[in-house]
Amino acid sequence: MVFVASLRYESNGDVTPTNAAVHTAGLAVFDPNGNVHLHGSNPDRYDLISSIVKSTLLSRRNLARSAIVGQFVFVLATVCNAQLNWEGQTGGLLTPFAYTSASSARGFGPPEVAFHYMNAGPVLGNEFQASITVGFLKVGEIGFTRSFNAQGSTPELSPDFANGFNISHIKFRLVPENAHRTKFVPAIAAGAVVRTQVRRVTEVPERENTTCTDFDLIATKTIDELRGLPIVLNLGVKVTNSSLMGIAANSPNWAVRTFGAAALEVKGPKHSKLLLGMEFAQQPRQLKEVPGPFFPTTATIPTTLAYFARVRTGRDSPVNLDFGVVQLAGRVGPVLDLQARHQFTMGVSYRF
Repeated sequence: MVFVASLRYESNGDVTPTNAAVHTAGLAVFDPNGNVHLHGSNPDRYDLISSIVKSTLLSRRNLARSAIVGQFVFVLATVCNAQLNWEGQTGGLLTPFAYTSASSARGFGPPEVAFHYMNAGPVLGNEFQASITVGFLKVGEIGFTRSFNAQGSTPELSPDFANGFNISHIKFRLVPENAHRTKFVPAIAAGAVVRTQVRRVTEVPERENTTCTDFDLIATKTIDELRGLPIVLNLGVKVTNSSLMGIAANSPNWAVRTFGAAALEVKGPKHSKLLLGMEFAQQPRQLKEVPGPFFPTTATIPTTLAYFARVRTGRDSPVNLDFGVVQLAGRVGPVLDLQARHQFTMGVSYRF
């Protein structure tokens, strides 16, 4: 899908947008009328584009004023590498961002697909996630993820975490980043994640499935005032009854929890980009029906932490790679140790 934005050079030296489409990467073409047309695939940013186009046009100021501008093409650098996260949302490694998958104003965008793997330890086993997400109407995205598990090697506990489940999500952008031509307004979005057919922990001996749900409000800002070193800040709040993203099924009650991320992007070899970041996601403190007849011990679930590196393999490449270490939970009760304190995680995302 191709989007087009137009920036006009004003007589006072300003560069201003002439329509609502914005981009982080693509091609810029000067036309004979003095407009600059940008062609790219990732909506939502004007600031870097404006500065680059302005500096280029200043050297052609007299030509622009007389509307005699030659044809000139250059490539713009990518600012923010947002790909599908663990549950198929546009975001970091685990947490969602307020950005959405690219789409047109009148329909759906091209799909994005992702595959994630986590070595979750001898108790939780190996977790696999396969995701597909599409953007729509330039303000939203919707997606589906299937979770699979290869059972761990702890016979007393691993069977209680061995079942896969379905994950559906939807997200709407409420406020675009840098709204009203400001430089400080973050993108703001609201969304929901619904995990169905979850049969883990106490649901296993009860032979029942449960549903684990999140309702999110997210704010994300990419700060690119430091040339060559963009910084991504993300903060959100969720209302949830899910424990460890459904890996440990439900909490006994709905709870309000926060999550966030901070990352910076550096240049790599051969036009690659490297996004280095960390994330946190607070969890409901208790597990459903623990203690109870099947789990007589108490359990207290800690905040999830993640440290990740995202590799964009080349200029305007459709492929992103994620590598990370996730801290899920260790000893959560007197006799309950999930042994998942530093778990290797990786993912690959492809944008059609």
